[in-house]
Amino acid sequence: MKKKLVVKDRTQCQACLTCAVECSMAFYKKEGLGCIDITTKKDGSINVQACNQCGVCAKKCPEQAISQNAKGVYVIDKKKCTGCLTCVESCPRGIIVKAEDKDTPSKCIACGKCAKACPMGILEVVEVED
Repeated sequence: MKKKLVVKDRTQCQACLTCAVECSMAFYKKEGLGCIDITTKKDGSINVQACNQCGVCAKKCPEQAISQNAKGVYVIDKKKCTGCLTCVESCPRGIIVKAEDKDTPSKCIACGKCAKACPMGILEVVEVED
């Protein structure tokens, strides 16, 4: 079983950013660095992107600092990470975060804090077959 964060219904998103703020505050103690990306498309609809644990970041990491844990979640080993930001550049969704005051980037670990914070209930941590 693989654990990941899913967006259940993008159409219900109100772009309040509560989920992104919760994520950012949980890991960085400041706003603006959440692992969720909420943007407005040209047609006015809201696009919500969350990490789907695809592993592209792990495959591209030259230091092999990103690996999949027992729950199927890709995590960054801060001891192995050199801060080269290859993972940030290679993430197909553009949601690996690099804070200026941290040596290593951060990515979604499917902790569920954002899902619990979302007032519309559009986010959910699920377990899926590989």
